[in-house]
Amino acid sequence: MLERIKAALPALPPAEQRVARLLLLDPRAFASLPVSELAERSSVSKPTVVRFCRSVGYDGLADFKLKLAGSVNEGVPFVHRAVEEDDKPGDLLVKVVDNAVAALLHFRNDASSHAFERAISVLAEAGQKGRRIEFYGVGNSGIVAQDAHHKFFRLGVRSTWCSDGHVILMAATMLGPGDCAVILSNSGRSRDCLDAAEIARKKGATTVILSSSGSPLAQIGQAPGQVLLAIDHPEDFERYSPMVSRLLQLIAVDVLTTGVALKLGERLRPMLAEIKKNLRSKRYVA
Repeated sequence: MLERIKAALPALPPAEQRVARLLLLDPRAFASLPVSELAERSSVSKPTVVRFCRSVGYDGLADFKLKLAGSVNEGVPFVHRAVEEDDKPGDLLVKVVDNAVAALLHFRNDASSHAFERAISVLAEAGQKGRRIEFYGVGNSGIVAQDAHHKFFRLGVRSTWCSDGHVILMAATMLGPGDCAVILSNSGRSRDCLDAAEIARKKGATTVILSSSGSPLAQIGQAPGQVLLAIDHPEDFERYSPMVSRLLQLIAVDVLTTGVALKLGERLRPMLAEIKKNLRSKRYVA
């Protein structure tokens, strides 16, 4: 709803644009304020507020606010707000957290459970048969790949990670049937990741791709026998340091780790308990 209004903003008359900007600035307040207050804050007349609602496809202000209030009452942050240069720390806290929560909920609603089921199955099978599970990523995604390895190796599987482009290609070359390469890329356009995915696939390994849908890397994940876990978000990877995309990758890894742990079953418990026991000696005492 709000994305559509944002896209239509340039085509609206100047007065209605002011109403739209007020809406996009604080949708929660817009849903609760009376028409007189909305008109005053937008510096327009009350009929202009109603005309704006009709211009964007609703029967009037009541219908528009009803749809907007429905989003508010669901408790879902419904707009990704960009930070401004004059934002105070309190503003940054609200905007960054709201953006993250909104992206996580959007991912929860849109993620393919079937794709996750397939990914968990192939990873669990590789772990049970002692095959290699390798995580590849460069830059920020390389850090997530390391986190994924840190989670998986504790499951007693043959796991490793690479973030160096040359090492990724050498590692992919040594894969074989039954092995799994989990490849993470925010943009899905990294040459190192694309080459590694093609090499792993040709060697007979299964690739599990975590990337934005529609990217070149995602196309490899859609090939027969491969798995695509689409991770879409509103961040512009050409301009911004990844924030939300990193969180979504981490969440996807957590889902995979949990699913594989459940597949591996009871044999994990004694090992995990022993790991915990041995780690106690590394803790600082009060």
